[in-house]
Amino acid sequence: MRTMGIRSTAVMAVLALGLLVQPGLAAAQDKPRSGGELIFVVPSEPPSYDAHQEETFGVIHPMAPHYSTLLRVDPFDKSGTKPVGDLAESWTISKDGLTYTFKLRQGVKFHDGSVMTSKDVKASYDKIIFPPAGVKSLRKSTYQGVEAVEAPDPSTVRFRLKWPEASLLLNLASPWNWIYKADILAKDMQWYAKNVMGTGPFKFVEHVKGSHWVGKKHPDYWDKGKPYLDGYRAIFISSSSAQVAAVRGERAMIQFRSFSPPERDSLVQALGPKITVQESAWDCILMVAMNHDKKPFDDKRVRRALSLALDRYEGSKALSKITLVKDVAGVQVPGTPFATPPEELAKLAGYGRDINANRAEARRLLREGGVPEGFAFTFRNRGIPHPYEPLGIWLIDQWRQIGLTVKQEIIEASAYHPMLKRGDFEVAMDFQCGFIVEPDLDLGRFLSTSDANYGKHKDKVIDELYLKQARALDPEERKRHIRAFEKRLLDEETHVIYTLQWNRIMPHSSRVKGFTITPSHYLNNQLDTVWLTE
Repeated sequence: MRTMGIRSTAVMAVLALGLLVQPGLAAAQDKPRSGGELIFVVPSEPPSYDAHQEETFGVIHPMAPHYSTLLRVDPFDKSGTKPVGDLAESWTISKDGLTYTFKLRQGVKFHDGSVMTSKDVKASYDKIIFPPAGVKSLRKSTYQGVEAVEAPDPSTVRFRLKWPEASLLLNLASPWNWIYKADILAKDMQWYAKNVMGTGPFKFVEHVKGSHWVGKKHPDYWDKGKPYLDGYRAIFISSSSAQVAAVRGERAMIQFRSFSPPERDSLVQALGPKITVQESAWDCILMVAMNHDKKPFDDKRVRRALSLALDRYEGSKALSKITLVKDVAGVQVPGTPFATPPEELAKLAGYGRDINANRAEARRLLREGGVPEGFAFTFRNRGIPHPYEPLGIWLIDQWRQIGLTVKQEIIEASAYHPMLKRGDFEVAMDFQCGFIVEPDLDLGRFLSTSDANYGKHKDKVIDELYLKQARALDPEERKRHIRAFEKRLLDEETHVIYTLQWNRIMPHSSRVKGFTITPSHYLNNQLDTVWLTE
């Protein structure tokens, strides 16, 4: 456990610096070209091969090209929220919203040459939604509204629901829901943990642990003319400096997660037009959790004051130069369908642009709540350099300006999550990183019964608003419920404090075309749309 004071001069000095260079702009897309091998860097390695039981991008990035899903997120949709067919050719939804019927593409082949049918889709989803004893499924809870998955004929799959689910289509587009072969699952439900065989655009060649992963073009891929690449090679490199060096030395073309602003700037400076930079708001957020069981944080006036103290707009300007945060945001990622417009966001506590008025109100609330000038508390933060530690230093400096004295304790990453679960904190950095932008997935952690509700607030209004938005099939009605949820969470009760949205930064070889960045680093990794220039 380390302690950091607010006068960390090195970091605070960097906060004041400007960018060395401007990021490059994505080149215009030309006509796709066939051939070539894409070489990319992956910062971690798969703990197993079964996406149904894993949650790390270390599985998705090297392995997603081997598999298809029933639906997928449109690979050219920058918001990462538009579901389109993958194995599904079309679908219909019953008027009552309780039955979803999918027609499958014909002639889709597994890499062993066998034909994929509805039996395979049903078996895969049964494994995800209704796993037998001893079979791990991380996304089972996402489908609590699903009563049954049916395969009435070889080309039809039907999902029957207990209640309407506004999120179902996007959840079915999850990058984790790989379709496995039913005959294999019938013999050994754990086979896919150690073996690879799907219907995706690339066939598995080899995995050399600690070194690389190789895939080659699937000649019988259902989408004729794709993939454009002959194959790909994923190189496992954990060190961020070594990842940057690989791209700078042109030994790798891209890293699909993110680089930091200084790393982006160094690559642009070194390679000039050979580098294209894509950036996006990232479906990751750091939040401030306040323990509702400990005084004075059981008082919403005190919690509100902590949010009012934050100059999010100036903080964004400074922090976005040195670490992976940028946009001022509410409970949904900016630029996505349910995000709150800036003019509405500004009405929430701590989001107004008059920081002097905000801080005056914060001091008034502290006095009203019986918190004396100079009140001291400990802020616990996760021991990860970016963006946790710079953001922590910024938070402490902001709270100092309303008369609070805050000590930061940095706790090693492995011990941090257990600490949050125990409630062993006064105020602590909380975090969330989604695999797809969907309100059900982003907001469920704030329910009174959620294990991820680390502040331990109990709020029936929050619980009711969550259910209302989850079951509202009309987008405008759903949006109204999400707005009410957001106002309750961040303003009326200030159960948690949202800081700044993460910013995803992808500097990559200008030879790489056909890849569109989204707010999720788990999306667009099938590589069927990617091609290389000469």
